[in-house]
Amino acid sequence: MYEILKTVNGPADVKKLNANELEMLAHDIREALFNRLTQIGGHCGPNFGIVETEIAMHYVFNSPYDKFVFDVSHQSYPHKMLTGRRNGYIDSACFKEDSGYTNPVESEHDWFNVGHTSTSISLATGLAKARDLKGGKENVIALIGDGSLTGGEALEGLDFAGSELKSNFIVIVNDNQQFIAEGHCGIYYHLEELRRTKGTAANNFFKSLGLDYIYEENGNDIQALIKTFQKVKDINHPIVVHICTQKGKGFKLAEENREVWHWSLPFDRETGKYKVSFPAETYTSLTAEYIVNKAAKDKDFVVITPAMPMTAGLNQELRQKLGDQYVDVGIAEEHAVAMASGIARAGGKSLLVTNSTFMQRTYDQISQDVCINGNPVTILLNYVSFDGLTDVTHLGIFAVAAFSNIPNLVILAPTSKEEYLNMLDWSVEQKKHPVMILIPGNAVTSRVADKEYNQLNRFKIEQIGEKVAILALGDFYQRGEELAAHIKAELGFVPTLINPRYASGIDEKMLNDLRQNHQMVITLEDGILDGGFGQKVASFYGDKNMKVKNYGLKKEFYDRYNPEELLKQLGMTTEQIIADIKREC
Repeated sequence: MYEILKTVNGPADVKKLNANELEMLAHDIREALFNRLTQIGGHCGPNFGIVETEIAMHYVFNSPYDKFVFDVSHQSYPHKMLTGRRNGYIDSACFKEDSGYTNPVESEHDWFNVGHTSTSISLATGLAKARDLKGGKENVIALIGDGSLTGGEALEGLDFAGSELKSNFIVIVNDNQQFIAEGHCGIYYHLEELRRTKGTAANNFFKSLGLDYIYEENGNDIQALIKTFQKVKDINHPIVVHICTQKGKGFKLAEENREVWHWSLPFDRETGKYKVSFPAETYTSLTAEYIVNKAAKDKDFVVITPAMPMTAGLNQELRQKLGDQYVDVGIAEEHAVAMASGIARAGGKSLLVTNSTFMQRTYDQISQDVCINGNPVTILLNYVSFDGLTDVTHLGIFAVAAFSNIPNLVILAPTSKEEYLNMLDWSVEQKKHPVMILIPGNAVTSRVADKEYNQLNRFKIEQIGEKVAILALGDFYQRGEELAAHIKAELGFVPTLINPRYASGIDEKMLNDLRQNHQMVITLEDGILDGGFGQKVASFYGDKNMKVKNYGLKKEFYDRYNPEELLKQLGMTTEQIIADIKREC
């Protein structure tokens, strides 16, 4: 197995292969993809569909002298195998050596650690500009998918490249006719017209920006790609190479259901069934159910997503059911937030949902277009928990620190099914506040919860006690319950357990009242401490006689960590906190 792949230790070895051997290499790469993905999961469709492209790129160009920049880089697995990292795919003992994205720490062939979309063109223009200043002659190649072209940064990069760069610059547009879900917005339909006319349409967006353009229909044909890339190698001006590929090629299930197989958990190759099971009810399924029911009852309600419908459990069937009350703006978070603000201003009820890591791109719109105007937009963030997504590019641990200090924004951190749904319905119906709700990442729990949240920053005491007060925010509330039980069992007293609910402010009255019969306040949060919830509490007690201990994460870019091991390293396990209490009280 992997007969040809095992002979490839770098791009120079790819250039030695004949046409038949290159086809065998493509087969080996797909087998290696199956080996890794069936065991640990990852991006399936993007990598299966790009195999021939990346073989041809390394056959024609001379990496790392010629510079490749991968957009999102979740389609970079074949590239990694061709640049000395095959063991991360063919040897299970080496899986952890290789991240799911390009990473300069791993290889000189990777220029950026990238996991967010629409960035490759802009990053590559920087490489090209630096090359020109230094008098270099190398090729600079940006590889970007069709869906990524809907992102504002990609359009800004194209606009600059077409008008301002006067030297070698190559943009490979990988057109597989599929975003994560189905395609939306003008660029998608324009690519469709270019495909239909085999690149000859009179209306050519790329040319209108001043870019040269070439079309290659056979994007999974190695020899056709080699010829195309040879035509543009060492070109002296910017050009777009538009190639058509099949997402998921070589994996029948991924070819037939491109959305589901964009990314997957470990799976059985023959059946496609995941090797892990899911509970019948999750916060994602609750979100989908709420959205569909709300839309059916209220025609003023609309859900908006920047190409991330499945983060709210909105599969294709549910999207069709929602009809005009579902809007996918493409990978355009800034537009999504501003549009949601406009809907709210006109009397509509807008609910915007995406993953926490992607909402970072639209801080300005949340601040300017929503919060300064006070429009009642509801923003739902998924994967906020520290034990959700652990790749350095997809961390949700910065959300509270990033957004909680924007004036007028109310951030709610629910701790149970009832609390989540009640907060969601309150937010959608109220007309006074922009609201951000952190979708819980824990298993679904049930507990009686308030229905109204009009009295902002009013914490809730779930257990009345003494000496020590535990303020356990959001996903760490259950850890607070565990800590309270251990304090009672090991230290012989009942602590006060508080559910803060609001991550964007503090309950000054309650914090003052705690001074009467408490000597220590503990805050628990699964985000970073700097600028987070706990520091607000500590600041309040700064000039008062109260010991405060904040437990949370350091301001670091953690990468592919074990969540429980990280807690231990940070001194945040129940046993470690109990030891701290013994020393302090």
